[in-house]
Amino acid sequence: METKRKSQSEFVRWFGPLIEALKQLGGSAKPREAADKIAENLKLTDDKLNEILSSGQSRYYNQVAWARQYLAWEGLLDTSQHGIWALSSKGENTTLSDEQAREIFLKWVGIHQKSRKSKTKTEIIEEIEHIEPEDIQTVNKTDLLEILQSLTPEGFEKICQRLLRESGFEKVVVTGQSHDGGIDGYGTLEMNPFVSFKVLFQCKR
Repeated sequence: METKRKSQSEFVRWFGPLIEALKQLGGSAKPREAADKIAENLKLTDDKLNEILSSGQSRYYNQVAWARQYLAWEGLLDTSQHGIWALSSKGENTTLSDEQAREIFLKWVGIHQKSRKSKTKTEIIEEIEHIEPEDIQTVNKTDLLEILQSLTPEGFEKICQRLLRESGFEKVVVTGQSHDGGIDGYGTLEMNPFVSFKVLFQCKR
C-alpha cells in the first residue's frame, strides 16, 4: 500500500516540472527531450531513471507521459501533433503548485470514473502504472496565415523551432540573440544511426 501511494504521488509530481521544462525548451519538445529536461532540472539519480515496471517499461518515462496526458486533458498542452509535446496558450501562462497538480489529477480521475462506473477510483489510478497513455487529437480550424501574421518575432521563432522538431530535428535551440550574424538557432538532423548534421537556421516571415 505504501509503495502504491508513493507511486501515485510521484506521478502527480511531474505536472509542474513538465510545464516548466517545456517553457525552457521554447514551448515544445519531443517526449524524450522534455523528460530528460525534467531529470536535469530536478537532478534525478540514475537509479530513479532506470527503475522498470513489471511490464518492462521505464517507470519514470511512463509517469511523465501520463503527466502529459492529464495536462492535455486540462487544456494546458496542445495535442495536435503526434510525437511533439507543446504548451497551449493557457499552459504558457500557467505555473502549477503540488496542490494544484493534485487537484487536476483528482478532477480527471473523477471524470473517468463516471464514464467507467464498473471501476473504483483506486482501480483507475492503479492502471496508470501499467498502460501507456492514449494520444488525444484535436482539430484547430483557425486560419494559419492570420496566426502567423499576428505573432511576435519571438513567437514566430518558436513556431519555426517546433516545425523543425516535427520534421525530425533533435536538440533544436533558438538563440534569440542579436549580433549573431543572422542565425536564429541551431539543431541536429540525424540522417541515419551513423550520420548527423548540425544545422544553423534563420527565421524569416
